[in-house]
Amino acid sequence: MTAQPSKATEECFEGASRAIFKFNMALDDIILEPLAKGYNKLPSPVRSGTSNFTSNIGTLLSIPNNILQGNLKQLGHSVGSFAVNSTVGILGFLNPAERMGLKPHKEDVGQTLGSYGIGPGCYFVLPVFGPTTVRDSVGLIADTFVDPFAHVTIRENELLGASGNSLDYYSVKGTSAVDFRADNDKNFESLEKNSIDLYSSLKSIYLQDRENKIKNSIDDQDEWGSLDN
Repeated sequence: MTAQPSKATEECFEGASRAIFKFNMALDDIILEPLAKGYNKLPSPVRSGTSNFTSNIGTLLSIPNNILQGNLKQLGHSVGSFAVNSTVGILGFLNPAERMGLKPHKEDVGQTLGSYGIGPGCYFVLPVFGPTTVRDSVGLIADTFVDPFAHVTIRENELLGASGNSLDYYSVKGTSAVDFRADNDKNFESLEKNSIDLYSSLKSIYLQDRENKIKNSIDDQDEWGSLDN
C-alpha cells in the first residue's frame, strides 16, 4: 500500500463541537485532571505496572487489525508481546517483551480503514470521547466487535448470555484514560497555557497524530511487502 497525500479535514457542526469541547474540558477539570494528578503521586512502580497492564490488554486490539491490514510483521510483535508479558511479565504488569525487542504498534479499526485509503471524513467532537472523525467514530464502534478483550467482557455477555463482566472492560478503559492523562499532564498544561485557541490546537494535534499512525501502518506493510520481493 502507498500513502495518499493528506487533505485538510473539514469540520462537521463546529458550533456544536465547540460546545461539547467546553463540556469535556469542564469534565476534565472536575474529574480527569484531579484523578491524573493523584495518579502521578503514586509510587513509580505502581504507575509503571498499571500502565504496562492496560497497554498489554490494549495490544489485543492490534492483533485482529494487523490481520486485517495484512501486516504479518506487526502481528508477530503483537502476539509475541502479549504472550510474553501475560506470562513472564505477570499478567502484563511487567514488560519483558520490550527488552526482547518486541514493540507492537497500537492499531485500531480507524487506522485499518485509513490504511485502505478511506479518508477521515469530517471532524467533530464527541461527549467524553473527545476529538474524532467520521472514519474514526465508525472505527470506535467497530473496535468493540474485533477486540478480543471486548468479546470476553461485554460482547459475549450481550450476544451469548455468557458470564462476561462489562465492568472489567470499562474499568480498564477508564484506567487507561487516566494513565494517558497523567502521562501527558505537563504537556496539556503547557498547551492550555500557550494556545490562543485550545480547541483548534487539540484538533490539529489529533488529526496529525492519526495521520502519522496511519502512515506508520502503511509503511510497516510496505516494508513487509518489500521483504517478499
